Amino acid sequence: MQYNTPYGIKLNINAIAKEIIGYMKEDNKRKYKVIIGSDSERRENNSADFVTAIVVHRVGNGGRYFWRRLEQGNIFNLRSRIIQEVMLSLDAAKEILAVLKSMEVPDFDFEIHVDVGENGETKLIIQEVVGMVRAYNFEARTKPESYAASKVADRHV
Repeated sequence: MQYNTPYGIKLNINAIAKEIIGYMKEDNKRKYKVIIGSDSERRENNSADFVTAIVVHRVGNGGRYFWRRLEQGNIFNLRSRIIQEVMLSLDAAKEILAVLKSMEVPDFDFEIHVDVGENGETKLIIQEVVGMVRAYNFEARTKPESYAASKVADRHV
């Protein structure tokens, strides 16, 4: 599946991995995080528009991101939508990590950002979705720390 850059260029997962590595090598004295986050918006016909973002964050000095959109049907409630967001993030995480592990990559931290928080309707499912992420041995971040989901992916929903 193709991802978009903020400039409208479409890239496959191998090209994204090369972009991430190139960005990290530009300033190899910095610390980096590779972060996956998804957000969604419900449509009228019980479908939802999902956006997943892959972010490479040069800690303290910006970053780059790539995103893809997917529409899925039969999304009847908020819980189903959030669970699907997490599943799409986990799929993207496994995909990008498989490619990065096959290449020579500088050290980086890895996180999954989940669009849930203590305020609002999503507070009831925080433990469930964080547990899903941790079951895959990934670090989970929720609002207000989940900027890859709540800011980057949200920008394209």
